[in-house]
Amino acid sequence: MFKWLLHKGTAAFERQWNYDAGYVHELIDIDPRAAWMFQRATGLGKYRKDVPLEALFAAGITAVRSEDCGPCTQLAVAMAERMGIDPRVLRAVLTETPLMMPPDVALAWRFTRATLDHDPSADQYRDEIIKRWGPRAVVSLAFAILTARMYPTVKYAMGHGKACTRVVVGGAPLAFDKSLEGPAEAGHYTGPAEAGHYTAVHLG
Repeated sequence: MFKWLLHKGTAAFERQWNYDAGYVHELIDIDPRAAWMFQRATGLGKYRKDVPLEALFAAGITAVRSEDCGPCTQLAVAMAERMGIDPRVLRAVLTETPLMMPPDVALAWRFTRATLDHDPSADQYRDEIIKRWGPRAVVSLAFAILTARMYPTVKYAMGHGKACTRVVVGGAPLAFDKSLEGPAEAGHYTGPAEAGHYTAVHLG
């Protein structure tokens, strides 16, 4: 019964978001308890204290992009859109164009990129986050980064991360390089577009 309920819940999620969660179904078949523990762990992302919603989604989408080239990123974008995040903000995050981001979003994006790259500039962004929103905001962003990476990491580890797709934002497809690479320039992120290691192409 437990396994059946997990499969049923996962299938409902797939229908709701038009998302292939085959790796979750496989995980359930292998060990329902493992699937249950995985779902509990990803619940950390529900901790959302003191951070503007746009900034929180910016962190999550940037983190998932570091691990995934399509389906998981599309899922994160769809969830952000349903929560009312402006498609223009989402495009700026996906194309790593901080000059097109609202200040709060740019701060969250810079902090996330520095954190992912283990760059020392994360310290200055963390200090600014605490000054602007308080220490719980750092925890919220940390959990958003962590949980966003968990899904594609497990998916790829289980052999299901083979599909790269265009991400659709506001009804318009967006194609880009899979990798998110490039260290901080001069101690801060000015945006990979300026640094020359990111390419985005609008399609449609």
